[in-house]
Amino acid sequence: MSSASREPDRPANPAIAGAPVWSALFSDGSEERFGQGTPLFTLCVPTRKALRWLLNTDAYSAAAAFVHGEFNVMGNLEAAIHFKGWQPCSGMRKRLLGAIAHWTAALENGLQTKAGAARNVRFHYDRSNDFYRLFLDPLMVYSCGYFRSADVALADAQVAKLDHICRKLDLRPGEQFLDIGCGWGALVGHAADRFDAVATGCTLSSAQYEHAIARLGRHATILDCDYRVLSGRYDKIASVGMFEHVGPRRALEYFRKMAELLAPDGLLLNHAIARLRGVRDDAATLFVRRHIFPGGRLMSLDQMVRSAEDRGFEVLDVENLRPHYALTCRHWRERLEANRDAALRFVDETTFRTWRIWLAGSALSFEEGYSAVYQVLLGKRGVSRRRLTRDHIYSEPVSSAAE
Repeated sequence: MSSASREPDRPANPAIAGAPVWSALFSDGSEERFGQGTPLFTLCVPTRKALRWLLNTDAYSAAAAFVHGEFNVMGNLEAAIHFKGWQPCSGMRKRLLGAIAHWTAALENGLQTKAGAARNVRFHYDRSNDFYRLFLDPLMVYSCGYFRSADVALADAQVAKLDHICRKLDLRPGEQFLDIGCGWGALVGHAADRFDAVATGCTLSSAQYEHAIARLGRHATILDCDYRVLSGRYDKIASVGMFEHVGPRRALEYFRKMAELLAPDGLLLNHAIARLRGVRDDAATLFVRRHIFPGGRLMSLDQMVRSAEDRGFEVLDVENLRPHYALTCRHWRERLEANRDAALRFVDETTFRTWRIWLAGSALSFEEGYSAVYQVLLGKRGVSRRRLTRDHIYSEPVSSAAE
């Protein structure tokens, strides 16, 4: 799971009247309120000088100050991030930070070795399984759920998403199934247990590998390796939340490997966060790449499709799950905040605050349409085995997490 970029070309705030009601609470106990009504959020800052700095600095510096405890936010964190997004900062500094984010990612992506890929993955995923368990669902699915309605529980939405993927792939008993970047093994286990597939997953995270091995036992095969060293042929392949680590310079190599691993009439589902056209690298992007997902880089849908087609694939189906990811990130952020004391037993305060602001910012980015997440179903051009309609995806009952 990775969300990195959210700033398209846009004018300055066109409607002052649309600004939220908010307040500032200072260390001496005094408070200032901005607007009429109940504040959506309160910025807790030491002094009025610190408040002026916060309002005028860039998003990277503000986020860094937050994670280091230089100020706090009470109330609606997403609303505070949205508000900060409209505040001015030097145009030169904004362009500089955007350029740094773009070129450092391009350089790292272009030169990324297998060892570098493993190091980047472990930076994010090997924090602590116990830490992730506090805000993920019981199956520890680390990608967006599939919500039939906004009030569906996170656990049920994640089981529905696993079903959704397997049905899109028309996964059948006995088929060889591969999950690229399998996380903690939820999809591999679901494919084996609910669809009787011969399931295999691979991950570069040592923590995820150990958890998946312990959980799945003999039900599935889990490999601790880079997808680029895999061999064999698979009837169905899923890549969920992994393509974000590939980047545009490696996309052709990625789809070449997928074509090599996929049976001639097989199906590939590529589930990935994408940046929309017009969205550029900015200060927020730089923060995510330095503090959350080193080496991560998002592509647009057309770049993704073009790379797949250039390696002999045809697009069979595309679905945008953007609203589902906004709901998922809100669930994760709320669960993390509710378990703050427990989280601090596994990570330090800086890491906790980093994940908190990242999840809130990601929810906002998906909600406002700066990020999207696409499930693209692919087959080899002209020979993929598929049904004539998509009825089988939606007509069957969705498994319950309580089963």
